[in-house]
Amino acid sequence: MSIPSAAKSTPIGDRNELVDYLAQGEKPLDAWRIGTEHEKFGFHTDDLRPPAFEGERGIRAILEGVASRYDWEIAREGETPVALTRGKANITLEPAGQLELSGAPLETIHDTCEEVMGHLHEVRSVADELGIGFLGMGFQPKWRRDEMPWMPKGRYKIMREYMPKVGSLGLDMMTRTCTVQVNLDFATEADMVKKFRVGLALQPIATALFADSPFTEGKPNGYLSYRSHVWSDTDNDRTGMLDFVFEDGFGYERYVDYILDVPMYFSYRDGKYVDLSGQDFKRFMKGELPALPGVKATMKDWADHLTTAFPEVRLKQYLEMRGADGGPWNRLCALPAFWVGLLYDDQALDAAWDLVKDFSRDERHALRDGVPKHALKLPFRGHSVRELSLDALKIASGGLKRRARLNKNGADESIYLEPLFEFAYANQTPAERKLELFHSSWGGSVDPVFREFAY
Repeated sequence: MSIPSAAKSTPIGDRNELVDYLAQGEKPLDAWRIGTEHEKFGFHTDDLRPPAFEGERGIRAILEGVASRYDWEIAREGETPVALTRGKANITLEPAGQLELSGAPLETIHDTCEEVMGHLHEVRSVADELGIGFLGMGFQPKWRRDEMPWMPKGRYKIMREYMPKVGSLGLDMMTRTCTVQVNLDFATEADMVKKFRVGLALQPIATALFADSPFTEGKPNGYLSYRSHVWSDTDNDRTGMLDFVFEDGFGYERYVDYILDVPMYFSYRDGKYVDLSGQDFKRFMKGELPALPGVKATMKDWADHLTTAFPEVRLKQYLEMRGADGGPWNRLCALPAFWVGLLYDDQALDAAWDLVKDFSRDERHALRDGVPKHALKLPFRGHSVRELSLDALKIASGGLKRRARLNKNGADESIYLEPLFEFAYANQTPAERKLELFHSSWGGSVDPVFREFAY
C-alpha cells in the first residue's frame, strides 16, 4: 500500500501512527500477492570485469537501452538515471551495479516465472549488443572489493562511509553480494506474527537450499553461502534473527520499537540524500537532529527508514523473506514457490509452525550460524539440515498443490520446487556442484562460471 500523498510530507504525530502504518498492510486472502526480487552481477564478456556506470559498455547504457526499447520510464537522481519503472515493477541498481528486478505484485508463481523470463530476455537483448553478460550467484566469485565499481546514488555514498564503522563486511555486502527474495502479504496481526516466526525459523533452510557462493577472489572461501556469512559482520544494529519475534506479545508495536532503535542512514529531501548516519529516528520525530534543525520526520521518512534494517525477515507493509543466494532463472521461481507453499495455505502454515515451534533460541542461532559453511550437511537434532529441508519442502509442495493455481499445461505451482527437491535428495547444494567443477574440469579457475552459468 502506498503512503497517501498528504501523509508523505506531514510530520509524524506519535508512535501510534507508525504502528498503524504497518497494520495498513493487512489484506484479505483474495488480495494476497507475490512480489519477487532478484539481483545479478554484470560482467564484460571479454575480460569478465564488472561494468562501470558510465561508458559505451556501462550500466547506464543498459538502463537507457532497456528503457527505450521496452517502454520503461527512467527514474533519476538529478540528471542521473538510477532506476526504471513500468507499472508496479522496477529495475534498480545495487551499489556496484548489480541489476535488480523488483517485480510487480502477482497472483501466481507462474506469473512470477513469466515476469522473470521476460525481464531476462529484455536485459539480454540490450546487454548482448554491448558485450555484457549477467551471472546469478550469491557472491562475486572473482573480483576484489576494490575492483568493484560504485554507482552514483546518494544513498550508497552515505552507506559506504558508514559501513566500516559498524562491521568488517558491510562493503562486501554492498558490492559483492546478490540475493533473491519474495515479498508476501498477511491478513491480520496474528497472521503476520505466525508467518514472521515460521519465516525466521526456516530462513536457514532457504539459505542451505540456495547456497551458491563458494568462491572469493577466484578461490574457494570455505563457505557454501559466503553471502549469508557476510551478513554476520555487516551491522549488528540492523541484522540478525530477531529473537524478540518469538516472545509473547510480539506484534506491530514491538517491531516499531525495534526499528526506532535502528540507527538512521539518511533522509531524502528535495531530491537529495541528507547524511544522518548513526542518528536517532526518535529524535528526528521531535525535530532534534543537528543536520536538520527543527525538521520533523514524516511518514515518507518512516517508510524509508524501514528499508534500512536488514534482518533475515523484514516487515514493511508486507513480509520479506531474505535468506537466499541469487541463482539461475529456475531458482528465481523456486524461492517464491518455497515460501508461498509454506505461508499462503493454512494447513501448510500450521504444519510449518509445528515443525519449528519448539526450536530453542540456541537451535535457531545454531542453524543460522552453521548453514553458511555446511548448508544441508549441518547436523541438527540427530539428523541434518537435509532432513529438515525435505520436511519443509514436502509441506510447501502440499500447500502449492492445495492452492491449485494451474498453468496453461495444467501443472500447479509445485513444479517450481523441483530443483530444490533435487538438491535435498542429492544432499548437494549448487555451491558444492560448482566446487566439484572448480577442482576438476575448470582446472582451479572460476572463470568458466561466467560462461557456463550466465543467464
